Amino acid sequence: MFRTHTNGELTSQNIDQTVTLSGWVQTIRDKGFMIWIDLRDRYGITQLVFDADRSSAELLENANKLGREFVIQVEGKVIERVSKNPKIPTGDIEILVEKLTILNSSEVPPFTIEDQTDGGEELRMKYRYLDIRRNPVKDKLIFRHKMAQKVRNYLSDQDFIEVETPVLIKSTPEGARDFVVPSRMNPGQFYALPQSPQTFKQLLMIGGMDRYFQIVKCFRDEDLRADRQPEFTQIDCEMAFVEQEDVLQIFEGMTATLLKDIAGKEFGKFPRMTFADAMKKYGNDKPDIRFGMEFVEVNDLVKGKDFKIFDDAELVVGINVQGCAEYTRKQIDELIDWVKRPQIGANGMIWIKFQNDGTVTSSVNKFYNEEDLKKITEKFVAKPGDLIFLMSGNENKVRTQLSALRMELGNRLGLRNPKEFAPLWVVDFPLLEWDEETNRYHAMHHPFTAPKPEDVHLLETDPGKARANAYDLILNGNEIGGGSVRIFDKDLQAKMFNLLGFTKEAAEAQFGFLMNAFQYGAPPHAGLALGFDRLVAILDGNEVIRDYIAFPKNNSGRDVMIDAPSPIAGEQLDELALKVELKD
Repeated sequence: MFRTHTNGELTSQNIDQTVTLSGWVQTIRDKGFMIWIDLRDRYGITQLVFDADRSSAELLENANKLGREFVIQVEGKVIERVSKNPKIPTGDIEILVEKLTILNSSEVPPFTIEDQTDGGEELRMKYRYLDIRRNPVKDKLIFRHKMAQKVRNYLSDQDFIEVETPVLIKSTPEGARDFVVPSRMNPGQFYALPQSPQTFKQLLMIGGMDRYFQIVKCFRDEDLRADRQPEFTQIDCEMAFVEQEDVLQIFEGMTATLLKDIAGKEFGKFPRMTFADAMKKYGNDKPDIRFGMEFVEVNDLVKGKDFKIFDDAELVVGINVQGCAEYTRKQIDELIDWVKRPQIGANGMIWIKFQNDGTVTSSVNKFYNEEDLKKITEKFVAKPGDLIFLMSGNENKVRTQLSALRMELGNRLGLRNPKEFAPLWVVDFPLLEWDEETNRYHAMHHPFTAPKPEDVHLLETDPGKARANAYDLILNGNEIGGGSVRIFDKDLQAKMFNLLGFTKEAAEAQFGFLMNAFQYGAPPHAGLALGFDRLVAILDGNEVIRDYIAFPKNNSGRDVMIDAPSPIAGEQLDELALKVELKD
């Protein structure tokens, strides 16, 4: 037995007991006549003591051989600690070591294995196995585990069955790029890694499984950000004999349970917002409703005043930043430069200050008198001390630009408190979106999303106006889940494929197995997939998912720890009947 107790469980109740502990050497404090060592494992830290008056010379000699991160086993007596440490559970005791075994030595680690480390992010990713020993990372992985257990328990209680679906599947043309895997036994042919188990969960419904879920790895070959990884985890779910409302109720209940159990927050019914309203009020389909700054359109008040920027614009729209009329010209200019960055792409921004003395001034006083400006402030329901920002241009672009500004101001003003939570359902998405480059429709969600029943006729007359029977679950301005009612009628599915530009032959080649399955009594079904990594991070007060993944990739999609991706040997390429030719 390597240990009788962990390093986080011994208390004053254990005094005078003889115990065996194992772990890593965290710190060593050598006073010559006495050596103290903090011994660490996953559960905590226990202080060890080697005393010249009570320990043998051989034991002291072995203790002096120890270095940081050595793996050791000790046997000794639990004694009361003279200088107690109330910050840790074991702070009332220490172990008077009677026997020491060095299980393994360690090189000096490249960074300190402490909560506040001196290692940079790239270095810590290279030595991720060392980083995991630190509390900030270890605790996040334990938090993730607890979340997974709660999800499994909730869904199991709701009669969902966990079913594993294949990882080597067929490549599909819609959505992000696939990761592909060559097949040795079928030269020139490839598997794809699943972007989601979409078709398989629909087949499970046809198979009569009724309620399915899995916490599953998915893969997308796309550009990365702080909240994206090439491989990520979904809570993937599907239900048969349900409508949209049934799905929303189940997963609203699951999310509310997690918010209560994990964050201690209780919620009633989650608010709902249509896609159209979300875009009109917030400029995006995943609004953070923890704070206001709703968009106000002012075309009727600003056009026809010889201000060309507004007169030529498709839309003039703004936000009211409450209590910020005190912003200096330098602060405002910095924000204007911020929206002009290539990532945002705005040409500029107009400001209007409603001063505390009741006067109104702006950056366009030359074109708008005080009466004009006051009408604008009235439409914004502004009060003395408020600051209004206006942006103009192409309707879709300007909404996106103003949305980015709104979120930036929310961060700067401390309005996005990570300990506050605001769930929201966004519903009634467009079914299709037109792509100017390919000159065809693309599915807003995926090709199996059903139109709203009352909009089915629009597929024949005006497809762009058809709404999807789809829904997204938003939490704190992040999309944490999305799903839809599925098409289960083969004729409607064929019509959808035709709208998306698939020939009958292409649809058969890509999805023939699903279309064939529809001929054997497909039930009405619907589902939802939640981004597990993101949900875990947000409930822990974060928006960056990387630290909640045991072995993440960097922003270039590389695992710098194992140096992947990497070239493969020529013999392997020959076995796969492949030849690598890199383009210049």
